[in-house]
Amino acid sequence: MQVSRVHIYLTYSFVLSWSLLEAMSAGAAIVASDTPPVKETMVDGETGLFVNFFDQVGLVEKTCQLLDDEALREKLGTAARKHIVDHYDLKRTCLPKHLERVDQLAKQPVLGPNQFTS
Repeated sequence: MQVSRVHIYLTYSFVLSWSLLEAMSAGAAIVASDTPPVKETMVDGETGLFVNFFDQVGLVEKTCQLLDDEALREKLGTAARKHIVDHYDLKRTCLPKHLERVDQLAKQPVLGPNQFTS
């Protein structure tokens, strides 16, 4: 992944896979489908390039654009990695948020079987 020049990530509106996050964390330049799950993680032109899922010509053009432009590949790959580190780092971000949520839940009163509200 770290030695690839371009990572192509195509998914139709479905759940985002870990492979996109892995590619971003490796600093890969990415051409990805312009679909809702990808838009939750990437920004077109900042952390990768978007292409319509059904646009074969656009896919080739965006891929060739990245293959031909080393500076753009570096810029997008660096920004993608920074985004992952800033938002998904286990020790600094994910685990503290998870533990905070567990603490919040632990402080809530325990409801008995007949105390649920409708």
